[in-house]
Amino acid sequence: MNVPFLELLPAYGELREELDAAYRRVMASGWYILGEEVERFEAEFAAYCGARHCVCVANGLDALTLALMAADVGPGDEVIVPAMTFVATWLAVSHAGATPVPVDVKADTFNLDAARIESVLTPRTKAILPVHLYGQPADMDSILAVARRHRLVVVEDAAQAHGARYRGRRAGTWGDLAGFSFYPGKNLGAFGDGGAITTNDADLDRRLRRLRNYGSDRKYHHEVLGLNSRLDPLQAAFLSVKLKHLDEWNLRRKTIAEGYLRRLAGQAGLQLPAVAEGAEPVWHLFPVLAKDRDGLQARLEAIGVHTQIHYPIPPHLSGAYAHLGRKPGEFPAAERIAAEELSLPIGPHLAAPESVVAAVQAAIATRG
Repeated sequence: MNVPFLELLPAYGELREELDAAYRRVMASGWYILGEEVERFEAEFAAYCGARHCVCVANGLDALTLALMAADVGPGDEVIVPAMTFVATWLAVSHAGATPVPVDVKADTFNLDAARIESVLTPRTKAILPVHLYGQPADMDSILAVARRHRLVVVEDAAQAHGARYRGRRAGTWGDLAGFSFYPGKNLGAFGDGGAITTNDADLDRRLRRLRNYGSDRKYHHEVLGLNSRLDPLQAAFLSVKLKHLDEWNLRRKTIAEGYLRRLAGQAGLQLPAVAEGAEPVWHLFPVLAKDRDGLQARLEAIGVHTQIHYPIPPHLSGAYAHLGRKPGEFPAAERIAAEELSLPIGPHLAAPESVVAAVQAAIATRG
C-alpha cells in the first residue's frame, strides 16, 4: 500500500487542456504583472465568495498583513488571535506592527473560543483575527457579537476555507476583510504562491490596491508606505480554471470526510473533529487527535499511509514569539491539539479512502 498524504499532479492531469490553454493565452499576451487576467479572477472569486471586492496579492501571509494594514491596525494595537493556528496568522499581526494576543480554542472544533475573548480585551485591542482552521468556519456569530460590542475590526483568516459556509454564507464575507491563500495544497491552489483579500467595503478595496502596489495609485506617485505584493497573471489564469471545479472538488473532500467520520466513530484512542452548528466545512485537512500520535503516525507510515502533523508547536511556544513570555500550560486546548493532532490523507484525488480507514484501525489495534 502507498497512500500519499496529498497529490498535486492529478489536478493538472484532470484539467490539463484548460490549464495549458490558459498558459498559452497568458504567454502570448505579453502582459505579466496585474492586468486583465488578474482583474478577471478577482471578479470571479469575489462573486464566488459573495463579496463585493477581491484584491489579489502575492501570498496568504501578505493577504492577512495587508488586510490589517488597510484597517489601520499598527504599532501599539493588539489583535486577538487563536492559540492554535499556523504561525502565519500571528506573523501577519506582527508584520503590521501590532501585538498578537492569544485566546484558547475549543477542544472539539479546534477553532477560536469566542467566550474567552472579552477576558483579554484591553484599551489597545483593535481587531479580532479568527481562523477557519482546517476548513471549518469559526463561530462567527459569537465573534461578531463581541466585535460589535467593543467596536473591533474583524479580519477572517480564510486561508484554509475556500468555499466553506457558515449559516449559508461563504467564508470571507463575515468580517470586515478576509485573507485567503492560494498555496498549491489549498482547496483552491495555484501552481506557486498566491493570495487574496475579500471585502464589502469600497474604501478598504481602494486602500488595498494602493498598499499592494508600492503605496501607489498612479505610477511613481506613492501616497503611503506600501508593499510589492501582486498575484501574477499566469497564476490568476490557472486559478480561474480551477475555480470552476472548486465546488466539485470540495464535494469529493466532504464525501471522504463523511466516510472517515462514519467508519472511525467510536474508535478507541481517537478523537474525531466535531462539526459546529451552522458550519459547512470544506475539509482542507482531516485532523484527528491521538495520545499516541507519534506512534500512530509511525505505524501508519509502515503500512504505507502517509500523514502529516498540523501544527506541532503552537505559536506562543515558538522561538519567534518567545519575547511575549508565554508559558506552557497557558492554553491547554491548543497545546493538547499540538501534541496529539494527526492529519489523515484527504483531497479531491485521493483514490482509496477506505484503505486509510482500514490502516488506522489496524495501526490502533497493533498498539493494543
